[in-house]
Amino acid sequence: MNILKQNLVNVAIQVLPRSGTKGTYELVDLAIELIQKSGLNYRVCPFETVVEGRYDELMELVKDIHEAVYAGGAGEMITNLKIQTRSNQDVLIDDKMYKYE
Repeated sequence: MNILKQNLVNVAIQVLPRSGTKGTYELVDLAIELIQKSGLNYRVCPFETVVEGRYDELMELVKDIHEAVYAGGAGEMITNLKIQTRSNQDVLIDDKMYKYE
């Protein structure tokens, strides 16, 4: 049994792009746009965006974000990830957020 292929996980993605020609928020918006178009459950927060999905599809999304932000004009980027997994069940954003909404 491959837990990372079976269960839903959460990844918090923080993209910190630098560019001599584009604003940081403009480049971050490219990343958020890709997340929105992914069809995955997500929450945009002030410092990061949390996305829910299968591990492999989330890592593919991170790769796509890097490609899009560089194509959008970034010259350099730091990406911070936080990954929450469980061995026996899915990790759902709603399980963590329901009492605050």
